[in-house]
Amino acid sequence: MVQNILNKFVGPKYITLIRAWVPNLATWGVVGGVALIHFTDWQLILGYVPYIKGKFKDDE
Repeated sequence: MVQNILNKFVGPKYITLIRAWVPNLATWGVVGGVALIHFTDWQLILGYVPYIKGKFKDDE
């Protein structure tokens, strides 16, 4: 069903190109996410992750 919808808007040539690029784009997306966490206030971002959230509790 999805294949038929994509064939109406995009040709089969471009569908194969998109399928070839999806793993590469996913990898760079993960690298970009890790870089974002690394170069920003990582405790602020990782404070929303439930497993890691307990490690940053303030003792005030």
